[in-house]
Formats: sequence, C-alpha cells, structure tokens
Amino acid sequence: MSKIKLIVGLANPGPQYENTRHNAGAWFVEELARSYQIPLTADSKYHGLFGRGLINNQDVRLLIPTTFMNLSGKSVASVAQFFKLTPDNILVAHDELDKDPGEIRLKKDGGHGGHNGLRDIISQLGNQRDFYRLRVGIGHPGDKSKVTNFVLGKPTATERNNIDDAIYEAVRNINDIISGNHDKAMQHLHSLKAS
Repeated sequence: MSKIKLIVGLANPGPQYENTRHNAGAWFVEELARSYQIPLTADSKYHGLFGRGLINNQDVRLLIPTTFMNLSGKSVASVAQFFKLTPDNILVAHDELDKDPGEIRLKKDGGHGGHNGLRDIISQLGNQRDFYRLRVGIGHPGDKSKVTNFVLGKPTATERNNIDDAIYEAVRNINDIISGNHDKAMQHLHSLKAS
C-alpha cells in the first residue's frame, strides 16, 4: 500500500474566494494544518502555501496552490518533482458537486469529472490519474448552467456546518488515509450522511 506524502487542498486564491464552495479542499488542509500544528507559508517555488510536518509520526507535506483553480497542476507538479513523489503518494482534496454537504469520499484514480483543478493536475502529472482524491461534498444547484455561480458562492450556514463536520471526520481518520489503510478509512467516511 502506498503512503500519502503530499496532501493538496484545492482553492482559488484571494479573500473574495476564501469562503466559497470551490475552496472546500483547502478547508480540509487548513484543518489538518491546525490540528497537527504544521505552519503553512507562501512558497513561490511551489506556487502555493506549503508546510511540512509529522502526522502520527509520518512525514507529510501540505499544499494549497495559490494559482487559480484551473492552474493547480503547476503547483502540485512542482512539489511532486522536487520531492520525487509518484502520483500514488498524493492526495488531492477538492469540492464535489455530486455529493451533498456532509458527505465525503476517498477514492483513487479516475477522471476529472469536469473539475478544472483535477483536469490540470492530471495534465501536469503527465496524464497520470492514479493519485488519491478526497471528495468533499458541496451539493449541486440542480442545473448545469448554474454550476459556476454555485461553486463560487458561499454555502449556507447549515451547509458549511455539514461540510466542516465531514472535514473533521476526515481529519480524525487521517492516520488510516495516509498510512495506506484506505479500506478502513473508506468504510467510516463513506457511511457519513448529511445531517
């Protein structure tokens, strides 16, 4: 089982996007950084906020790209190349339209599902898709034409609470996620429902 050595939280940069649904992946990394006291600092070499520390005695790097979402791969690839990481050492946390707030899923491999951040990461990693994804449910507006405004909008207070609860559960299960005990992590996380 491959161990996770880099955890990426996708977001758009700038205060205007900070609390928008598209930044749910970054909320997960921010919570991890808080929980394990890993400072995230701007690093131009990696085009993002970067931190490195121990999570349950395992050396892990945390990254929030500060490029726009559709250029996230530039940041991820620069860290992967510098530390000689393979795609299966990488976990990318991102917002997921197909899951409700409060739902969270762990999976390996797959396409981008229309997510521009994932699309660019796949491209920048040389079309390799076999990295892990933590899909943070944000819900769907019900109409494809409303998706852009929806992901760039702020969740309601209830939605945000549900998202935060799911993120908290993922942080609580991080040891299983990073150490390769993925079945156990999935069993717990996939049982979560929106309250």
